[in-house]
Amino acid sequence: MKIGFIGLGNMGGPMAANLSAAGHDVTGFDVAGVTVEGTAQAETAAKAAAGADVVITMLPNGAILRSVADEIIPAMQPGAVLLDCSTVDVDSARAVAAQAEAAGLGALDAPVSGGVGGATAGTLTFMVGGSDDAFAKAKPLFDIMGQKAVHCGPSGNGQAAKICNNMILGVTMIATCEAFALADKLGLDRQAMFDVVSTSSGYSWSMNAYCPAPGIGPKSPADNGYQPGFAADLMLKDLRLSQQAATSADADTPMGQAAMELYQRFVEDEDGSGKDFSAMLPRFEARTRS
Repeated sequence: MKIGFIGLGNMGGPMAANLSAAGHDVTGFDVAGVTVEGTAQAETAAKAAAGADVVITMLPNGAILRSVADEIIPAMQPGAVLLDCSTVDVDSARAVAAQAEAAGLGALDAPVSGGVGGATAGTLTFMVGGSDDAFAKAKPLFDIMGQKAVHCGPSGNGQAAKICNNMILGVTMIATCEAFALADKLGLDRQAMFDVVSTSSGYSWSMNAYCPAPGIGPKSPADNGYQPGFAADLMLKDLRLSQQAATSADADTPMGQAAMELYQRFVEDEDGSGKDFSAMLPRFEARTRS
């Protein structure tokens, strides 16, 4: 396919490189002037989109996505697919999809899970919203960039799946960190705590696969000084998106709200910025009930 790729940062760059290596004709554009080996470079986003079968975007937020969409949709050929892999608010995803469809284009919102490592290795998971036809057209590209693509329903549902999943992740990580800090103060050995919880009703991905306690369970960022695998700053972004969506949908999400407020305090007022989101454990260790 002829592919336009807009946004060649830490995630988009490796994704574009994998598509090019698989034999697709990729033309990229990034406002920072980033270049990717094996891809052609366009002077503008519109030029990257012109004549493409699929245009992929990987952008920081919904406002930028809307702005880029205004630029590229008029340049795209009828029948092409706009595939947005950014993590943005549901309202922006649905607005851009409606704009694309009105112009005779297919539209997919397909946020990813797997981080920079998954983007480089081609093992991302895509959560996809949009039509069956657009999904079928993009499926060969998902198979190159990732290991799994789940079609979650109509436009916006990919973003909905991503933020609901990450709201659960944020809440369970906080609970896991709180429990380890409490166990410490109660004199319960961390390994004993893990051995019980990881095989009983407290089981969770945060405990079993990404344990926030150094030296316990499988290797995780806790064993590397909390250098980020998934940064607390990004967790805060996703929790904010979850609460924005909850407000829009009039949904009661008190745990999601509390998690957002804790990560906001951790990132903005404490020392959490630039650390892994599991670094909540040393935060709770250092705090008392008051």
